[in-house]
Amino acid sequence: MSQRALTELLRGKGAHADPLACVEDIDASIAQRHIDGFPHSIAELVFHMNYWMSYELRRIGGEKPKYPEHNAESFPSSQPNAEDWDRLKRDLAWLLSEYAKLAQSPRAELDREIEIVHEGDKKVAGTLEAVLCQIIAHNSYHTGQIAMIRRVLNAWPPIAGGDTW
Repeated sequence: MSQRALTELLRGKGAHADPLACVEDIDASIAQRHIDGFPHSIAELVFHMNYWMSYELRRIGGEKPKYPEHNAESFPSSQPNAEDWDRLKRDLAWLLSEYAKLAQSPRAELDREIEIVHEGDKKVAGTLEAVLCQIIAHNSYHTGQIAMIRRVLNAWPPIAGGDTW
């Protein structure tokens, strides 16, 4: 995949929604709301996205972060408050910018194998480019959930725009 395509997909170009645009204009009262039949609020989903982007960023940097025993560990233990929500949005913006920088790495760096930290890492390609693609797919999945929650709460589209059809 080209560096341009990686960068564009990180920020929701093409068929993907922009993760940051989907959350930057909503306040904590919307971000904290739960809807019937869905287990997570927007704030909890952003926490989860940040968790995994931070985890993979540390792994890319040569650290060996602890892999959670259960998926629940990658979600907050309590509902993020208004101050937490502002921090989550700032962290999301920063993490996306860090991944955009990585997406512009030279081909040799994109082809670099990232050290395996967890047994599950062996099941997927382990290059920097593959990790970027996994982050893009993960974020796209949860950004779609955020868009759906916003629609249910009559808070769609975001100020930055979004498909309404």
